[in-house]
Amino acid sequence: MRGVELVPDRARPGGWTLRVDGTEQSYVVLDDPLHLEFEYVRRMADVLDVIETPDRLRVVHVGGAAMTLPRYVAATRPGTAQVVLEPDEELTDLVRARLPLPDRSGIKVRPVGGRAGIAAMRDDWADVVVLDAFDGAQVPAELVTREFLADVARVLVGGGLVLLNLADRAPFPWLRRVLAGVGEEFGTVVASGEPATLKGRRSGNVLLVASTAAVPWRDLARRAAGAPLPYRVLDPRETRDRFGGGTAFSDADTAPSPAPPGGAAHFG
Repeated sequence: MRGVELVPDRARPGGWTLRVDGTEQSYVVLDDPLHLEFEYVRRMADVLDVIETPDRLRVVHVGGAAMTLPRYVAATRPGTAQVVLEPDEELTDLVRARLPLPDRSGIKVRPVGGRAGIAAMRDDWADVVVLDAFDGAQVPAELVTREFLADVARVLVGGGLVLLNLADRAPFPWLRRVLAGVGEEFGTVVASGEPATLKGRRSGNVLLVASTAAVPWRDLARRAAGAPLPYRVLDPRETRDRFGGGTAFSDADTAPSPAPPGGAAHFG
């Protein structure tokens, strides 16, 4: 197995950080799945929280790590069916042994990568697809192409949401190309991030939320304003203005997200 560490949080009993090759991939509090340490995970949870119906969702997670978000969904929407696509079986075995999932969580982990896992799913199954997959500190190139995004759209029900946790830095050339592909496939896209990242002051995570229908960006903006660490939500027009102008990635022409300056950081 790669350099995998589970590091206990000495300041919070039951808190654990999962590090892979020096990159902090997940933070879990075993007896408090509602505690979300990483700001970008809180933003993804906010999206799931503002979905009004149904109470029980069908969610696909591309990328698992310690399964922070699936645990949150299992606690906030009991009965939700969740499929986690995580190719690293040794990592999953370690997480299950040291940070076990709750009984009857509804979380099923498939030992397969995102491309193969999505390709094997039936049409119109998922209400939400969450892309939160990193190889070290980089989003894999094969998970941002127009071909993969078309397959994600096939798996989603009409009007379903796709969430993409991405990482880039100003002037965001990689993110612009991802947004182009997402926009082609889904039509409506909004972005959120920490103000310093969106203003180009530092590298960081940008969350794209997209749908063939409306995206509840106003509800997200209200949550963002009241968050413990306030973040910004860009409406569809602002998202196009800020990150538009790129050429969509394809399987024949793609690249992983840029490595963060200084190496390891909070990602994935």
